[in-house]
Amino acid sequence: MYDRILVPTDGSPESEDAIDEAMELAELTGATVVALYVVDTRDYSSLPESKWSTLQDELYAEGEEAVAAVAERGDEAGVAVEEVVAEGSPHEVILDTATEEECDAVVMGTHGRSGVERFLLGSVTERVVRHAEIPVMVVRVEG
Repeated sequence: MYDRILVPTDGSPESEDAIDEAMELAELTGATVVALYVVDTRDYSSLPESKWSTLQDELYAEGEEAVAAVAERGDEAGVAVEEVVAEGSPHEVILDTATEEECDAVVMGTHGRSGVERFLLGSVTERVVRHAEIPVMVVRVEG
């Protein structure tokens, strides 16, 4: 049923529950997990190029650490993990990556480090749920 499961992560403790669910689902189905970190470019368009370049390097390094942590958990669980770091608007990158990586499902939390919340879901999660053409499992994040 599921061969490839996309799990977006921002490296925050809040994303851990979604990673746990993705790993469990992958163990049950024999799926590969695609760990995605999105370098959010929405807030940096007004920065001078030199400052953006430095910040971009830092954000990519943070992203590499976040997806590597998912891969390490996959190793421990016997689950294959592919690592992707991309930049853009988070919900768009999540949807595009799900298509490009031929994922069968997305597993994500209700909100992450941004803390942006709408009634029940974070705005990124809400947009992914509304526009995804594949199942999206939303893991409620407490706190």
